[in-house]
Amino acid sequence: MMPRVCCCCAALRPRYKRLVDNIFPEDPKDGLVKADMEKLTFYAVSAPEKLDRIGAYLAERLSRDVVRHRYGYVLIAMEALDQLLMACHSQSIKPFVESFLHMVAKLLESGEPKLQVLGTNSFVKFANIEEDTPSYHRRYDFFVSRFSAMCHSCDHDPETQTEIRIAGIRGIQGVVRKTVNDELRATIWEPQHMDKIVPSLLFNMQKIDDIDSRVGPPSSPTGGEKEENPAVLAENCFRELLGRATYGNMNNAVRPVFAHLDHHRLWDPNEFAVSCFKIIMYSIQAQYSHHVIQEILGHLDVRKRDSPRVRAGIIQVLLEAVAIAAKGSIGPTVLEVFNTLLKHLRISVDFELGDRRSSAGSATFSTSSKESDERIVQNAIIQTIGFFGSNLPDYQRSEIMMFIMGKVPVFGAASQSLDTNHLGDLGTRRIQIMLLRSLLMVTSGYKATTITNALPPPFLDPLLSPSLMEDSELRQLVLEILHNLIDRHDNRAKLRGIRIIPDVSDLKIKRDKISRQDVSFMKKHGQQLYRHIYLGCKEEDNVQKNFELLFTSLALTTIELANEEVVIDLIRLAIALQDIAIINEDNLPMFNRCGVMALVAAYLNFLSQMIAVPAFCQHVTKVIETRSLEASYFLPETIFKDKCNLPKSLEKHEKDLFFLTNKIAESLGGSGYSVERLSVPYVPQVTDEDRLSRRKSIVDTVSIQVDILPGNNTEDKIDNTEEITFEALKKAIDNNGLEEQEKEKRRLVIEKFQKAPFEEIAAQCETKANLLHDRLAQILELTIRPPPSPSGTMTITAGHAHYQSVPVYEMKFPDLCVY
Repeated sequence: MMPRVCCCCAALRPRYKRLVDNIFPEDPKDGLVKADMEKLTFYAVSAPEKLDRIGAYLAERLSRDVVRHRYGYVLIAMEALDQLLMACHSQSIKPFVESFLHMVAKLLESGEPKLQVLGTNSFVKFANIEEDTPSYHRRYDFFVSRFSAMCHSCDHDPETQTEIRIAGIRGIQGVVRKTVNDELRATIWEPQHMDKIVPSLLFNMQKIDDIDSRVGPPSSPTGGEKEENPAVLAENCFRELLGRATYGNMNNAVRPVFAHLDHHRLWDPNEFAVSCFKIIMYSIQAQYSHHVIQEILGHLDVRKRDSPRVRAGIIQVLLEAVAIAAKGSIGPTVLEVFNTLLKHLRISVDFELGDRRSSAGSATFSTSSKESDERIVQNAIIQTIGFFGSNLPDYQRSEIMMFIMGKVPVFGAASQSLDTNHLGDLGTRRIQIMLLRSLLMVTSGYKATTITNALPPPFLDPLLSPSLMEDSELRQLVLEILHNLIDRHDNRAKLRGIRIIPDVSDLKIKRDKISRQDVSFMKKHGQQLYRHIYLGCKEEDNVQKNFELLFTSLALTTIELANEEVVIDLIRLAIALQDIAIINEDNLPMFNRCGVMALVAAYLNFLSQMIAVPAFCQHVTKVIETRSLEASYFLPETIFKDKCNLPKSLEKHEKDLFFLTNKIAESLGGSGYSVERLSVPYVPQVTDEDRLSRRKSIVDTVSIQVDILPGNNTEDKIDNTEEITFEALKKAIDNNGLEEQEKEKRRLVIEKFQKAPFEEIAAQCETKANLLHDRLAQILELTIRPPPSPSGTMTITAGHAHYQSVPVYEMKFPDLCVY
């Protein structure tokens, strides 16, 4: 009960005080006196200069009632304040607002939950009022701190705890709405405020039951759901906060998220972290997506020394973020993402190999577990690189393909960006495999209009280099990448597995007419593709998958890039592969030889049906039928079984088991094909890639080293000069001496130079020149090079043979002419 003053004293009091006193009934249970409240409202509207005094007086009464625990009168005072706020919008309301906020602060400071909820409700009503002019001097630091503290309420009563937390979240939402719309008053975005607001919201969001149901775009929950569930309310407030963030304050809103996840160790497991960043990416404006990605990359750098599972959790979050950002604008973050991920890939390999070296000889469980965890990190990085790259536009994807390919370390060459020197061969190989796996994912689904766009020379050369390495897995990855780029009509799935296809038309192969650009590409780079297929078949560690991928490479080349000239080249390549197995100059195991024979059979069966030449199909079918009866291990269905009886040798096999060049030339010539080049055996080019790939040399090159050794003791070497005569040189240069054979040879050479590809001519000339030098050096034991003095001697080295020094002045060249 409020004490009543006497009538004389009441008459002397100011009018605004009398009007305020009249709104309070004798019994607070009766509530606000509405008639007197209308009078007070009319007075405040009519005399707005009195608003500050009305507010101060109401604040005085409320403070007194709070101290005396007269909560009934507190409720009436706050109701009156709310009504005055809603009714008055004049310029003079500013001082009244200060009194109002002071009263709300008094309620929030009290330990009574009901008063805290009451003060919050009043503040929320105030936050929804749009003021005519902003008040730049007003600050809400106290309210941010107090509402954030209420969000972490740990009251022993669950219902009271939930009620206070909901009030705190609604208070934060009110502060956000009151401040973010005012561009000149951006104090709410300062780090000291965001460090309180964001963790408070995340703390309540962790209580949500079904995380996956809240990761999409903002929903519209019902009013009851908002009031009863702090997690839902906190999430909606979090979305609203992020949706209002601008370019300058986006980072301040995102960084506290990392601090919260670090503090509560929410990266492993990372379900909540993924949920948070999905909400962030869906809530912010699309043009700011790269800010979030940059922050994740920066945090990954900060935590690079943490446990593998923590780093894997951060990378998984990055994957989810870029999956959403790739659909919109990513801006300049593209290369930064890939560069950072590749750097962490190298770090992960370094950690794995370092742990392995430190624990050499003692394979403990903890070490093996850590290595497997590092594999999780590496797989997460590869998945992120591949997913991000595959979602980029084609023009950007081409750049990323070049970027990743430039990072692949090559033996014998300096690495461009990744520091792999200290990793050794094992670490370098791991980096190579993982980068190629990343590139495989990036190229998945890539559809270039022309093959030149898919395989430009700066990309093709470094891509094919790993296909020469003595590593089966590396070669498999290179071939799969080539399939992604060459297969522009999704035919690869139909060709999966190496087999004799009875009817190719059942596969329903899709193909278009070969374009001019593709024809030009094959003229320039076809020999390069043939070379790598040829050399890939000669590797001793080939397994069934290698042969399957090589078959797919030949088939896709036929579908996508083959005109009449390319078909002839592919047949020459297939016959050359058959010769590899028959002649066996490389001492291949029997499985490999039979695998190559099976590969040739499967491909020629496919090719003959694709070009649909009946005589060619008949020859191929006849050979396959003969093999199925007499040598089934030459067919893929038999050789690639788990238990296959291999032959001891291939020398005694009849020609009926082999594909014959003359029969193929005869069959194709009758259908209008230009078959002259079929008589020219296929010989691969010799390039520097053999050195860079650490592959054994294809051809034993001949080196002749000449050392001029002055000296007088030469009597014991005179005997060797008797064989060095003009007749010996003549015999070495011209063994046949038959004019008709020479004419035929010249005719074949001229025809070859007219019709054969330049690359093939160059390769054959180089091979023959090397063999000729080798033969001359062994027969003549000299080099045609004038000695500096008649007393010198020469040391001749040809291939792997070393010959003793011969006195130069004893060498006689009667009537020697150089042609």
